[in-house]
Amino acid sequence: MTEKNKMSHPISDWNNPNRHQSSVRLSALTQDKLNPLIVQAKVQCQGGQLPTYIPYLAQANPTWVAVQVQRIQGEGVAAGDIRRSFPLMSVIKPFVLLFLLEKLGIEAVFSQVGMESSDQPFNSLAQLQADRGKPRNPMINSGAIALAGRLLGKDGASGCETLRQWLNQRSQSRLFLDEAMLKSVRSLPNERNRAIANLLAASGYLDHPEIALDTYNHVCCLSGTVRDLAQLGMLLAQDTSIISPQHRHIVNDILITCGLYQASSRFAVEVGLPTKSGVSGAIVSVVPSQGAIACYSPALDETGNSKAGLFIVQQLAQTLELNGLG
Repeated sequence: MTEKNKMSHPISDWNNPNRHQSSVRLSALTQDKLNPLIVQAKVQCQGGQLPTYIPYLAQANPTWVAVQVQRIQGEGVAAGDIRRSFPLMSVIKPFVLLFLLEKLGIEAVFSQVGMESSDQPFNSLAQLQADRGKPRNPMINSGAIALAGRLLGKDGASGCETLRQWLNQRSQSRLFLDEAMLKSVRSLPNERNRAIANLLAASGYLDHPEIALDTYNHVCCLSGTVRDLAQLGMLLAQDTSIISPQHRHIVNDILITCGLYQASSRFAVEVGLPTKSGVSGAIVSVVPSQGAIACYSPALDETGNSKAGLFIVQQLAQTLELNGLG
């Protein structure tokens, strides 16, 4: 790695060999322990809301719950509606970041987007205005749209396809573009995202706002099952020869502080696992050096995170003594 790509990361010291020597016991999970958790999680769905600004998402059954726990050592364990596919929506954001870090390097990526947390909603235009047009981090819409503009392609479809193939090849997942979901996303104008893209362009962080928005819509409609999502999570869980450890660590650190929007700080203290949510009800959590947890349940809390998904991750973290912070 060249000197220009050696950036110290302010959030934590991932090179500390003692960082992950906590009581991580993902291997202790059995099918008998996971099955009752699904029953409890379905109770958590009560009172959750489905998003209405994307019509197709509003048609989901709020009682659907699925979880897949993938382990570096040993077979995976799954329960619930595991064959049901769903769009990743914002859960794709850390993997867009990972892809661009691998392709462009650290300096190029973070010249376009920051790495600071935000206490504003994920689609806040006021936050972007206050920051003079530079996105606060890659996990909110402004940051993801800015990075979508760096996915090389003549249009949204080609940029998305490049990302899809790269992720499937490296994670052994089977992501596909859900055309019906994309049509639904396009059916209602998202004026907030358009205003964000225009401000990014005016501030010099986006060259082609229309292509960037089209690419962003496409990548958010990449879909799969909880198994596919867990396989993606494994890219961030273990050192391999196909992903730079430094890039993996950077993505995990940003997920700790930014992955769950306004709920990120509290979750970091209580659970401490790098985690990303999406408005579809998808959640992926990384258990460093152990594996990944993928959940899907479309009923959302007031912050926009899956109620049952967060419950499952919290319960697993407590009962298995998982602690991503070490």
